[in-house]
Amino acid sequence: MYIVATPIGNLDDITIRALKILKKVDFILCEDTRRTKFLLDYYKIATPVISYHQHSRLKKIDYILDLLLQNKELVLVSDAGTPGISDPGNQLIDLAVKRFKNLVVTPVPGPCAAIAALSISGFPTDKFVFYGFIPHKKGKEKILKEITEAKIASVFYESPYRVVKTLEKLKKLNLDKQMVVYRELTKKFETIYRGDIERVLKEVKQGNLKGEFVVVIAPK
Repeated sequence: MYIVATPIGNLDDITIRALKILKKVDFILCEDTRRTKFLLDYYKIATPVISYHQHSRLKKIDYILDLLLQNKELVLVSDAGTPGISDPGNQLIDLAVKRFKNLVVTPVPGPCAAIAALSISGFPTDKFVFYGFIPHKKGKEKILKEITEAKIASVFYESPYRVVKTLEKLKKLNLDKQMVVYRELTKKFETIYRGDIERVLKEVKQGNLKGEFVVVIAPK
């Protein structure tokens, strides 16, 4: 079973090794078959795809595990980036390795939005904490307060529908650190906002709110 990272935006970011494996395996497991097919068609890959996501029923999971029992080679991909990082891929991997003690799970590394964002932040990143997607309600205030006081860099994902509200909450919590907010990393309309909370919040409000956001906040 291969865990393959796919582009977070620019389709040319996929690795040569990832393309070879996507072509040679029996099936590709993916969150949204339409999005994955777009990538496969771009590279003329005809490997069959199987839908697997956080709402997949037990019957579908049993079917996937049965394929492994038949010695089929599988690839797990997410819609974008590295499977298992803020997506349900880790659950399937856990089930598979518990069911089949001799199963070899092989990572095929590549793009990850959090790492890409940290790499160009300019902040110390020898230590950092990754929060994935911040909760909508329960626990959100506690996490944001933790971020404002953290002595290491913090990184999290946010949706276009909540990014302004999240930044406004950080402002209310008197965030006094430098930060970088990235919109649509590696895509055509990639936008980067840098500065303190006042400046970044103002620019984000004035900008285009479509697309996914990554927020990186410097250490205290």
